[in-house]
Amino acid sequence: MSPLPSPLRIGLRTEFVSCKDAFMEFALQTLGNSYDEFLESARWAESKGFAAYAIPDHYLYGIDESAWIRPAYDAFAVMAGLARETEQIELVILVSPITFRHPSVIAKNAATIQEMSGGRFKLGIGTGWMEQEHDRFGIEFPDTKRRFEMTEEALAYLRAAFADSPTDFSGDFYSLKGFDIQPRPELKLVVGGTGAVKTPRLAGTYADELNAYPAAADAYLAKIELAREAAASVGRNPAKLLISSSGQIVAADTEAEYHDMLVEIASEQGTTAERIEEEAAKRNAPRGTWEQVRSILAGMEESGMTRFYFQGEFEPADLELKLSKLS
Repeated sequence: MSPLPSPLRIGLRTEFVSCKDAFMEFALQTLGNSYDEFLESARWAESKGFAAYAIPDHYLYGIDESAWIRPAYDAFAVMAGLARETEQIELVILVSPITFRHPSVIAKNAATIQEMSGGRFKLGIGTGWMEQEHDRFGIEFPDTKRRFEMTEEALAYLRAAFADSPTDFSGDFYSLKGFDIQPRPELKLVVGGTGAVKTPRLAGTYADELNAYPAAADAYLAKIELAREAAASVGRNPAKLLISSSGQIVAADTEAEYHDMLVEIASEQGTTAERIEEEAAKRNAPRGTWEQVRSILAGMEESGMTRFYFQGEFEPADLELKLSKLS
């Protein structure tokens, strides 16, 4: 068997040429209409040298009822399968809503998949946001404040459960009596979202990775600094916190071609190209000409981001194009 490629690293600071101390790695986050489709895209990403393969954890895909005919699979079950059918790529749930499962169930799932994957699994925990799926499945959907409180308690619970010597944990929502829990492999956590304060603080305090969506340059840098400050405040090494981002890249060779792409997308979504561009500009989403996209990503990298997850449907030709244009 030929050796698998090392993680794909794209240098962006020095005229977009890779160099030893300045690079950004790419990862892939996508959906599948069947387990076989998840497996196909994960193996493709591994063969291309992507650093990680991620899937979201949803019981419904899309907020529009017309989209709910698409099959939605349990993310932990999918990851367990991929753990045995891939060899090198990191596997990430990005992210699992705390509203779906008790932390003990999350802990057992995570420990099992981590063992099955040989240590390649990373677990994302979040507050959840899609009220429709909670309503349809009869799952309680507390207000935002309570969901953040539940998320922080779950993160603390998981760290207590996976500590070298598991410790007791007692909170308002969850409790754990520390004992020699088995199996207990290394736990790798991601905290991600659009939040400007709570999300970075939780990531720095508990996680190995902050997944911060694109934002204006000063706001993006502020999130990263807040996460690192939180890590330092609890005795963790801020330099070990991986900073990542996610998004769909809409780009073309010329501004005219980019505008045509926006018009087509706007027509499908029932809006205008101007409105899409306005919203994308607010978020500083990677978009425009390929040169503009490289500039945006380089700015995010300058702030500290070293991993970017391509989000969207698995379309190999489109992903090959993006890689060639950003290399």
